Amino acid sequence: MRVGTDIMGEDHGEKTSMEHSKYGDDFKIGDVYTTSAITVTETHVVNWAGLTMDFYALHMDKEYAAKTSFGERVVHGPLVFALAVGLVSLAGFGGDSVLAWLGAENIKMLAPVKIGDTITVIVEVIDKKQTNKPEKGIQVWRYKVKNQKDEMVMVFDYKLMFHMRV
Repeated sequence: MRVGTDIMGEDHGEKTSMEHSKYGDDFKIGDVYTTSAITVTETHVVNWAGLTMDFYALHMDKEYAAKTSFGERVVHGPLVFALAVGLVSLAGFGGDSVLAWLGAENIKMLAPVKIGDTITVIVEVIDKKQTNKPEKGIQVWRYKVKNQKDEMVMVFDYKLMFHMRV
C-alpha cells in the first residue's frame, strides 16, 4: 500500500514524499530569533549532576563554593549549553526542517550562571552552505545565551543539516 491510500486502497491524494512545514531555504543569513526564558533552579543542577556524574564541589557544595571567587555555587557549563539547545528547540524556529545535528564549535562560557538566574537565547543564522545533494543544506546558527541582566554568559556556533526544497 502506498502512502495516501487507506486500508481499502482508496487514494486520498497525499504525496509519497515527506513534506515539511519549513525548509533550510526559509532561513537567511542575518535572521535573528529569541527564545522564551527559563530560571535555572537547584533541581536542574542536582538532576544534571546525577545524570552526568559531575558532582564537582563548585556546583554541589555550598560551603566550598562560598569560599571561591564566585561566592556561591555556579551552574555546570554543559547544563547551560543543554538548556540553550532545549530553549531553541521548544521555540520551534526550525520547525521540522532540521535533518541532523553536526556539532557545536567556538563554545565559550563568558560569565557564570548561578542558581536562580534566568537565561534566554538569541539565535542568528551566520552561515549557509549547499551540499552535493540538493535536498540537503548545512547552516551555522550562533547561539548567544544571556541572563536576566542582559549579560552574555555563553556563546557557541551550532551546526545543522537541513532539508532543502528540490
